[in-house]
Amino acid sequence: MKNSKPQSVVEVTKSELPMHCPTPDSALWNSHPRVYIPLEDSPEASCSYCGTVFKLVEKIKDDSK
Repeated sequence: MKNSKPQSVVEVTKSELPMHCPTPDSALWNSHPRVYIPLEDSPEASCSYCGTVFKLVEKIKDDSK
């Protein structure tokens, strides 16, 4: 069965490694056990619990402009 909910994408810089999910800004009610996301060997990985995609980037884009 395919998950119809679109997954979120989180951009991460090297200074934020090691990255884990859920992230600190996640709501407590929407939490799952903490898992570390392996971005050291690959520029993209997803959480095995919620499917959130983490992408390793050089710099976080500023979308507030």
